[in-house]
Amino acid sequence: MSDNLMWHKSSRSGAAGHCVEVAETRTAVYVRDSKDTAGPMLRFAAPAWVAFINGVRDGEFDRT
Repeated sequence: MSDNLMWHKSSRSGAAGHCVEVAETRTAVYVRDSKDTAGPMLRFAAPAWVAFINGVRDGEFDRT
């Protein structure tokens, strides 16, 4: 599956290589570690990804 996806590295990637890559289809978003492109990846349904990103932006996952 990952061979057919167009991966994009996060704009927040660090110089030390602490990066994630994201690929989108019409129905899903895939996330993987850029240092282990053959390794596991997460798959989010498109609405779940939007909810996750909105939660990040709203500080829902901030540590206190």
